[in-house]
Amino acid sequence: MNIIITSEILGGLFMENDYIKESKIIEKNDKEKEIELMVSIMKAKKELEEANKNFEYAQDDLIDYYTYQIKACRAKFNYLVKQAKEQGIVLDMINQIEIKLNEAI
Repeated sequence: MNIIITSEILGGLFMENDYIKESKIIEKNDKEKEIELMVSIMKAKKELEEANKNFEYAQDDLIDYYTYQIKACRAKFNYLVKQAKEQGIVLDMINQIEIKLNEAI
């Protein structure tokens, strides 16, 4: 029995190794996770406000679209707020961070 190894087979084997890279996984500390959650809450709040504004000017089929978008944004926002409360994050800090972020921009 003869086994024929073509350059295509060898090339495929070596190409897989080219794409494997070792990367160091950096764990986020608790403070970084809290900040990320608060930023996510601010983004979700802004998305909900934008969806509400768009709904006001929607016509025809877009009314249904924005209705579902508002519902989805509200569910996301409520979920993130619930996560923050479970972690004991004070949500009043969000407004302070939002002000600081706006000042930085």
